[in-house]
Amino acid sequence: MYPIEASRRSFFRLGYGALGLAGSLSLLPANAAEGKKTELTPVQALEKLKKGHADFLADKPSLKSTRDHNRRLEIARGQVPFAVLVGCSDSRVSPELLFDTGLGELFIVRNAGNTIDTVAMGSIQYAVQVLGVPLILVLGHERCGAVEAAVSVVEKNTVFPGSIGQMVEPIIPAVLKARAQGGLKGDALLDAAVHENVRRTVLRLRSTEPSMIEPIAAGKLRVVGARYDLDDGKVSFFME
Repeated sequence: MYPIEASRRSFFRLGYGALGLAGSLSLLPANAAEGKKTELTPVQALEKLKKGHADFLADKPSLKSTRDHNRRLEIARGQVPFAVLVGCSDSRVSPELLFDTGLGELFIVRNAGNTIDTVAMGSIQYAVQVLGVPLILVLGHERCGAVEAAVSVVEKNTVFPGSIGQMVEPIIPAVLKARAQGGLKGDALLDAAVHENVRRTVLRLRSTEPSMIEPIAAGKLRVVGARYDLDDGKVSFFME
């Protein structure tokens, strides 16, 4: 039996994320998917996130011992997250704070615009297939700068320097879909595009990714969308 860390190194060396579920699971050492995993169901994991967010909104101090020295030592040899959170890099949208969670509870994939490229998908697959995470939450937020940039590309034909243009490119279909609703301008269009960007990602994970379809059908995985309001601090869940 290999130590769990050796198994994880084997996972990345074999290119798990890029190969996809069927081929990559057969290449993993037999013990790579073993070890402790969360016992929460997808429904329980979602309720845990909602409860944590309610505590955040109520400004209740966390009573959980999940951020101290003992917790750090407890998870030093292995992690047992109960949810994957696909979120934006925006400094105002900190997942651990928004959901009142501690060390080792959330497996976070963040980039500007909460999009999913090959690296992000590999990270999500790792969390689901190796760590046994039962819930994926895709979290967009009010006045997202990356979505706003994509809106500018569509509305004003703006050209951004360097890699910024490539970064916002995956968001453009969401902007086009939002604009097709008709009559939306300014903040209304931006917010509709934020919502649509999350929706597209949720649908992609639910219906086009083989590594997600099987556990979803078996009731072992749930993919949910949400939007964070910067003004009132509330996370609104949808596509549950």
